[in-house]
Amino acid sequence: MDLHTMTQSLVTLAEDNMAFFSSQGPGETARRLSGVFAGIREQALGLEPALGRLLSVAHLFDLDAETPANGYRSLVHTARCCLAHLLHKSRYVASNRRSIFFRTSHNLAELEAYLAALTQLRALAYYAQHLLATNQPGGLFFEGDEGLTADFLREYVTLHKGCFYGRCLGFQFTPAIRPFLQTISIGLVSFGEHYKRKETGLGVTASSLFTSGRFAIDPELRGAEFERIIQNLDVHFWKAFWNITEIEVLSSLANMTSTTVRVSRLLSLPPEAFEMPLTADPKLTVTISPPLAHTGPGPVLVRLISYDLREGQDSKELNSLVKSEGPRSLELRPRPQQAPRSQSLVVHIHGGGFVAQTSKSHEPYLKSWAQELGTPILSIDYSLAPEAPFPRALEECFYAYCWAVKHCALLGSTGERICLAGDSAGGNLCFTVSLRAAAFGVRVPDGIMAAYPATMLQSTASPSRLLSLMDPLLPLSVLTKCVSAYAGGEIEDHSDPNQKALGMMGLVQRDTALLFRDLRLGASSWLHSFLDLSGHKSHANSVPMAEPMRRSVSEAALAQPEGPLGTDSFKSLTLHDLSLKGNSDTSGSPDLSLSAETLGPSMPSNVNFLPGPDVHKDAKAPGELRAKDRGQGVLANFPEGFHPRRASQGPTRMPIYSSPIVKNPFMSPLLAPDSMLQSLPPVHIVACALDPMLDDSVMFARRLRGLGKPVTLCVVEDLPHGFLSLAALCRETRQAAALCVERIRLILTQPAAPAAPTEPRV
Repeated sequence: MDLHTMTQSLVTLAEDNMAFFSSQGPGETARRLSGVFAGIREQALGLEPALGRLLSVAHLFDLDAETPANGYRSLVHTARCCLAHLLHKSRYVASNRRSIFFRTSHNLAELEAYLAALTQLRALAYYAQHLLATNQPGGLFFEGDEGLTADFLREYVTLHKGCFYGRCLGFQFTPAIRPFLQTISIGLVSFGEHYKRKETGLGVTASSLFTSGRFAIDPELRGAEFERIIQNLDVHFWKAFWNITEIEVLSSLANMTSTTVRVSRLLSLPPEAFEMPLTADPKLTVTISPPLAHTGPGPVLVRLISYDLREGQDSKELNSLVKSEGPRSLELRPRPQQAPRSQSLVVHIHGGGFVAQTSKSHEPYLKSWAQELGTPILSIDYSLAPEAPFPRALEECFYAYCWAVKHCALLGSTGERICLAGDSAGGNLCFTVSLRAAAFGVRVPDGIMAAYPATMLQSTASPSRLLSLMDPLLPLSVLTKCVSAYAGGEIEDHSDPNQKALGMMGLVQRDTALLFRDLRLGASSWLHSFLDLSGHKSHANSVPMAEPMRRSVSEAALAQPEGPLGTDSFKSLTLHDLSLKGNSDTSGSPDLSLSAETLGPSMPSNVNFLPGPDVHKDAKAPGELRAKDRGQGVLANFPEGFHPRRASQGPTRMPIYSSPIVKNPFMSPLLAPDSMLQSLPPVHIVACALDPMLDDSVMFARRLRGLGKPVTLCVVEDLPHGFLSLAALCRETRQAAALCVERIRLILTQPAAPAAPTEPRV
């Protein structure tokens, strides 16, 4: 069904339902149902032309005709999903509204939730229109005055998000993913509640247990709390929550259900310099120094995974590097005969926003890779931010990669073909490790497989970034905190401590067993409160029930004091100016120095970001538009009568990080000069259509394609960022994970570079 037909069908049904409930008398429920259908009609009619404009020009931003994917298309698709759900619900109401079994309260709550989502999606469509008018032709990321981006971020984070985290959670994804997202959201808000009470010294009380239990059964309460957490809790909380999968009990359970391999060993590479031959002249060598940034020389941890025990993997030299992990650290079972060395090797770099997880979290799917590919895999456990910011992770990954190339015989490989593979932040590090290898003149990998990589770490606007408003796995505020931590600019909040949700108390130092106990306590409290719900309903101190818009938690209880978003404080980080503009004709190797001049934060300016109702592809040049809009109110250019919903949490403590350090091509490879990108091997990218990072993949592939480099881009539908870690969850995630394996196999089996084929969407 095309957009116009869908909209007209929804409007017709909304008018019919509105007329029916208006004739049902003066009751409150009938009034609210009539009002919600009136709102659906209004928002659907207002949204259609905005989506039509975006869809009419979306093809201009695709990689090619065979790969129709970019943030504009994704935003339109997401809005269509919301319209389709409302159309289905409106039909259901029209067919069952006279039935005695019609669940009035349930259907009203769902309709109100999706109306709120539709309203916010309409606001995002206007943001996207303005991006269309201000961006360079064909560009998905804004390139211009950083004040415009800062102004957009400050405006964007005030939008209400709770509606996307309650009843509407994951509506844009495949249905098989939604129960998992519900579980994650319940765990997150309960974990955050106990975390907050511990940090403030309040402890666990019967009231707090009841509140935690309500998160499991009250979508509106859960959505409001989810919004508060993603906006206000610091990076240490996210590090702790994402690292729950590292707990011994959970990791052991995951390994019990994963492929059984002969070798899974954690190795500690000593911080010793070694020599590597130059590619141009193997008789010459270059010294590979151990990582030094921030914390000085230290060992680098890597995990060797192999389905078969191969020659070299049980050698004395390798055994001397084994680091004990406890009872499950060694899965090496001697066999009567060892398998010969594999001709290939996969070097893997895990994701986790640069701040969380290790190879242990990614071990289940890596074991499957080892079996399917029949090759050893070396996964790098690089140091994490904020304790070890850029460039520590890059230095460690580069050191481990070079060590693997030099000592591949110990790893059970002859090293004839080497693939770098990584997801998310790991994909970023795969690109930058290859750039660094080329800069040093040593062997670059034979190819890179990057799943949903982050290639642009600068705080800038793009249409796919708008999806972070509703993405439960990659909210914008969380992304910004992770990037800020990796860039070394972790923010210190100087607001009134009595008004903070919690302070920075160094949760990262807590025992993981204690964290698991918290999660278990939260799970038991959900069940307790569910069984005991009737007894608590009459309690005088229970959470007050909602107002007409079905908010079950008091806005006053979650409100934050208003305060300015101060300038970020930064650690002293330096780098050499790599001349990012006009460098397509740069010759020679780039300077390897990461320290030359001290960089400071750039200052944002007051610029209006919101579009006018008539913005389209023939809009004025960005300079003219900004000059015209400068100084106007932020809401001045919304269509008359349209007001998006604003967050009830008060101003968000989200860092607006704009230091030039994020423009370093070893941090944001999308910003690397042409001369550096020319050195990359064949690149295979697997991206997600609904991922806020989609535009990173599309623009990076377009840059490589423009340089004549072999690159493929395959975009999977209806899956969230991080699907590799969900590979066992459903058929769709298994198919997407299998696609990544096929890309790796292509690198390992092709002796020559591919001729840049294109891939259809799946």
